[in-house]
Amino acid sequence: MAEQPIPEAALLAQVLAAANSEAPSLRTTCRGSQPAARGTEDSKPPALLSRRNSILSRRSSFGMVPGSRRPSLGPWMLHRRVSFSGLPIFQPILKTRLENTYRMGPDKGCEFDAQRVQRVLEGTLAHALGSSVYSPQGNGPLAQSLTELLQNQAKEVVPPRYKLVCHVVLGQQGQQSLLVASRGLWDPETDSFASATFSNASLFAVATVYGVYFE
Repeated sequence: MAEQPIPEAALLAQVLAAANSEAPSLRTTCRGSQPAARGTEDSKPPALLSRRNSILSRRSSFGMVPGSRRPSLGPWMLHRRVSFSGLPIFQPILKTRLENTYRMGPDKGCEFDAQRVQRVLEGTLAHALGSSVYSPQGNGPLAQSLTELLQNQAKEVVPPRYKLVCHVVLGQQGQQSLLVASRGLWDPETDSFASATFSNASLFAVATVYGVYFE
């Protein structure tokens, strides 16, 4: 009669047989790229990440301050260039370029008329400083406003393409002598100036307007 196996040997043979039957499943799991992902719940499939959503989230997070609201994606859709802070970069406004006229001097009858400008200066000074009183505190603002007034009045009688420079001197009337002189580099054929003076019992004024032709 054949000998019966020992119970311990039989138990060892069963364990080896069970291990050999489970080995292919382990090899299959190791050879795969990644194990199956498990969701938060057994009944729901795992959520997949979108590359587009991740790019938009990174773009919209630029320039964010902790505790602030996330900026909208409006500037990205309305403008082509956007800064890192999410604000649109507006294109610079191009200046209008004019063609050259090749005019080196004024037309006939359109020169600077010094006598006409002088009459305008005398009338403006008499109207603005008729009964004015000299004041050390108000002398500066008065001279500035008077300069703007004289320049605007002279523009109405000066031909176009002339640049005007207005200079006003105000002082206290004290029976003193005063000489106002100036120098300039210009074309004597096209450029000129006009000067007028005014004085009363309290102050005096000397106004000069220079007209320089703009080529």
